[in-house]
Amino acid sequence: MASLFPGTNARRCCAAFTAIPPPRRLEITISPQPNLGHKYDAIRDTQPNNQRVGTRERYEYLLSLVSGEKSNFQFIIRLLNTNVDGKEKALYSLTSIKGIGPRFADLILKKADIDKNKRAGELTAEELERVVQIVKDPAAYKIPAWFLNRQRDIVTGQDSHAISSAVDSKLREDLERLKKIRAHRGLRHYWGLRVRGQHTKTTGRRGRTVGVSKKKG
Repeated sequence: MASLFPGTNARRCCAAFTAIPPPRRLEITISPQPNLGHKYDAIRDTQPNNQRVGTRERYEYLLSLVSGEKSNFQFIIRLLNTNVDGKEKALYSLTSIKGIGPRFADLILKKADIDKNKRAGELTAEELERVVQIVKDPAAYKIPAWFLNRQRDIVTGQDSHAISSAVDSKLREDLERLKKIRAHRGLRHYWGLRVRGQHTKTTGRRGRTVGVSKKKG
C-alpha cells in the first residue's frame, strides 16, 4: 500500500485517521418559562468525558432569548437620526449614536428607568420616547452640566448636549468663528499646523517635500 504522505508509514497514517474522535453533538435546551431576569439559556456539550472545567474540553455557549408569543423585536431601530442595532444591549447600542458614550448612555437608562441589560430591540415606543426626551433636555432630568458636551454655548449661553450630526456642525461653527476673529487657534487651523503646542520640526510633515540645497559658490 502506497503511503499518502511521503516519508511516513502507511499503517501509522491509517491509525491516525481512525483515531480522530467523532464530531461533538450540541443539544439546545430552552425551558418553556426561561429566567427573564437574565434571558440566558445554556447549550452544553453532551459528549461524555468532557467535563474538565477551565480547559478547552468544556463548551458552553449563551443565547439571548426574547419572551412572548408575538414578539415585537426590532433588529434595526431608527433613533436620533442613527440606525441602532437592536440585537445589542441597550447600554451599548446607545453608544452607536455620535455624542453618547458609555457613561452618558448608562445615565440615560437610569433616568428612563430601563434595564441596561435589556436588548435594544425589546424597548417599547414609550421607552424610546423617554430616551429621546432625556437626550434633548437633560437639565429637566437633573443631569449635571459637567456631564454635557456643549456647556455655556457661545450664542445662547445654555448648557446642552450635542448628538448625531449636531456634533460636527457645532465643531465647524466654532472653528469658523475662531478663523473669523483671527484668533491664534483659528489661524493655526487655517494654516494646517498643530494647535495644542506640539513640536512641528520632525512630526506632522505634510504637503510637498522640500529637500536641502547647498549654496553655489
